[in-house]
Amino acid sequence: MSVVVRPLALSDLADLLAVQLACYGEGFVESGEVFARRLASPANCSLVLERGGVFCAYLAAYRSVRGKVTPLHGDFEAVAQPDTLYLHDMAVLPANAGQGLARALLPPLWAQAASQGLRHSALVSVQGSQAYWERHGYVLQPLEDVAQRERLASYGEGAVYMTRSL
Repeated sequence: MSVVVRPLALSDLADLLAVQLACYGEGFVESGEVFARRLASPANCSLVLERGGVFCAYLAAYRSVRGKVTPLHGDFEAVAQPDTLYLHDMAVLPANAGQGLARALLPPLWAQAASQGLRHSALVSVQGSQAYWERHGYVLQPLEDVAQRERLASYGEGAVYMTRSL
């Protein structure tokens, strides 16, 4: 079956919300309104993965600065001089988990970000995913700024901020 990776569009919101709910349950589900605002952000560079015409996965991402955390339910805030690709959320339908779909999303987006002059990638690891992100080269990054630590706390117990070089 053919795999297509393309930009996330407003018309994808219902599918995105269904994948989100299947992966995270009620606790981490962010609304369609929040995602609509994110898609409208000039910093947005989110992707969708379809296999055989079926929405299987997404990667919500945008251009930001290292050390800046988007809180849960927060908007993608454009910055004047981005240096970081921020991965806000990546989810794969449980029926497609373990099939390597992240490899179709992550390396191309990292390469695109590097070609745009971004030097880092960052994310907040939740739900015990730290080891997964470490396998992709991310390391724990302490947050010095109190406001950013408060944003990190919006993800609950065990959430950690991680970065990697591009």
